[in-house]
Amino acid sequence: MFGDTVVDEYGWLRRREDPATIAYLSAENDYSEAVLGRLAPLRGEIFDEIVARTQLTDLSAPAKRDDWWYASRTEEGRQYPVFVRLRGGPDGPEQTLLDANDLAEGHEYLSIGVFSVSPDHRLLAYSLDTDGSESFRLRIRDLESGQDLPDEIPGTYYSAAWATDSSAVYYTTFDETHRPDKVWLHRIGAAIDQVVFEEPDDRMFLEVKTTTDRRFVLVTGRSQITADAHYAEATDPHPTFEPVLPRVHGVQYTVDHRDGRWLIVTDQNAPNGRLMSSAVDDPDDVSSIIDHDPLRKIDDVKAFSSHVVVTGRTDGLTSLTVLTDDARTEVSFDEAVYTVALGANHEYETSLLRISYQSLTTPQQIIDIDLATGDRTVVKEQPVLGGYDRHRYVSQRLWAVADDGTEIPISLVRRHDLSLPAPAVLYGYGSYEVTIDPYFSIPRLSLLDRGAVFAIAHPRGGGEMGRLWYEDGKLAHKMNTFTDFVRAAEHLVASGVTSPERLAARGASAGGLLMGAAVNLRPDLFRAMVAEVPFVDVINTMLDESLPLTAIEWEEWGNPKLEEQYGWMRRYAPYENLVDGAEYPAMFVTAGLNDPRVSYWEPAKWVAALRARTTSRGPVLLKTEMGAGHGGKSGRYDAWNDEAEVIAFILDQLGAT
Repeated sequence: MFGDTVVDEYGWLRRREDPATIAYLSAENDYSEAVLGRLAPLRGEIFDEIVARTQLTDLSAPAKRDDWWYASRTEEGRQYPVFVRLRGGPDGPEQTLLDANDLAEGHEYLSIGVFSVSPDHRLLAYSLDTDGSESFRLRIRDLESGQDLPDEIPGTYYSAAWATDSSAVYYTTFDETHRPDKVWLHRIGAAIDQVVFEEPDDRMFLEVKTTTDRRFVLVTGRSQITADAHYAEATDPHPTFEPVLPRVHGVQYTVDHRDGRWLIVTDQNAPNGRLMSSAVDDPDDVSSIIDHDPLRKIDDVKAFSSHVVVTGRTDGLTSLTVLTDDARTEVSFDEAVYTVALGANHEYETSLLRISYQSLTTPQQIIDIDLATGDRTVVKEQPVLGGYDRHRYVSQRLWAVADDGTEIPISLVRRHDLSLPAPAVLYGYGSYEVTIDPYFSIPRLSLLDRGAVFAIAHPRGGGEMGRLWYEDGKLAHKMNTFTDFVRAAEHLVASGVTSPERLAARGASAGGLLMGAAVNLRPDLFRAMVAEVPFVDVINTMLDESLPLTAIEWEEWGNPKLEEQYGWMRRYAPYENLVDGAEYPAMFVTAGLNDPRVSYWEPAKWVAALRARTTSRGPVLLKTEMGAGHGGKSGRYDAWNDEAEVIAFILDQLGAT
């Protein structure tokens, strides 16, 4: 293309139905198992630690909705949650709504896409994916009898919403590229469903939901740079969806409803967002609530009868702002690095606000805030068994400096008594304006307690520092993401945290692309690398419009059918930019045979090319889940076992076992 010739020696791996392809992937799995076999004792030890620290039988914090309190339960020895509700209070009699363990019988994989109880609490709409393809079968359960109704709809996507009278449910389906493009209305017991909204723009993904007050059904459409919403009364048996605001290409807005007015967060002429209000019946009746602030990002709004909550980001950290008729309150915390988010707030008429809080050292807490008094009650903290003491660990924020002088944040956690330099793992993502906020992890303790440091790099392309942070790490500026990550790794070395021979990198999906591009830039900087379902065959995938996500992804990466945009990708695409003869780190790469987001052949081709064209300081391993998709195995014990394997691989390569 454009005078550039690339030979794809491993393109044959795209032929999924060819027995040779399956045999190849199986042989790779056998090889990985043989190489990692000597780590079985360490892997087993780490798995046992994860299990021993986890409260295996537990109940989530019940969340009130009308006269019921909804929660989920885990039980020792069982892979999946049991969804329950309690009558009259959090200590009331318990009813099982859905046991995912029963649904998983006979399947290697299980994912629940929709779980939505009807307004009258009599019916449950739920959907299942049993192979990782993200194609869900929607079912309706009668919660009084516990039996499923005959209603069953295949080929649905993640979202659903109920009509006010509980007689009908809205759901989405997808087209041949796996883009959710239609919203349907299913009347309980009916044989034929009705399409109530269809999106022809192949860049837009649809979702259906209700406003917090349950008055309106919203159909939201979103691409990488455009978002809008259409609404209909939730009581309307023959809905016609009208736009809240006209769609403007390149403008995003989100919306909720309160007292006859839309509350709208929009980035029109406001890259970091602003909050405005408009009357539902008079779109010219508009007022501003929070103006644009170049130092503060506004992401979304949720409306309640007595208050409004605005979610956003300040100084790279998540933030919550509560607005009442006479006050504006920031929900603040003392730790330097943390994550705060809205919890399960099902009630519109309430003066309580439920949030979740966690940090690299603080297990997740579910906190209720009484907005009348300001009192905070920790309803539940994630249990960590075995005498966990958060004061034995320290978290901090470091700053690396990019090539253009931009400061790149790094979130870090380690044992308080750890001597530096030490083995370290640097995690990264850096795409889609997605943020990897500081989070608590029980499996990570097995890494930290063996003397390793864990750090998260926050390169441009994510959303950590506002909208412009994202804009500066996409399309023509995508190289910033990869060089930022390399500078973060170099900063850990230069500041004495670690050294190249004791540094591992890890990323998944678009974070796997980050791994592939960064290691091509500096193969000598890392001793080991874990790339999970990595998006490494960027150009070939972006050229194939028949694949899921390709058209919408052009707004993130560019369209390689255009010469300039081909040039952007050609500079960093991991598959095409492997360095002949370079000594790469030890590599552990994963794939999912049924993955609709990153096709299995991307990591498979990359690993084959890496082995053929380069040398390595350690093994180059490919592990393909033959019965799962993008997220890997779905059962919690299986997921812990896989995580124990990754940690064992890293520790072994870093000499920290």
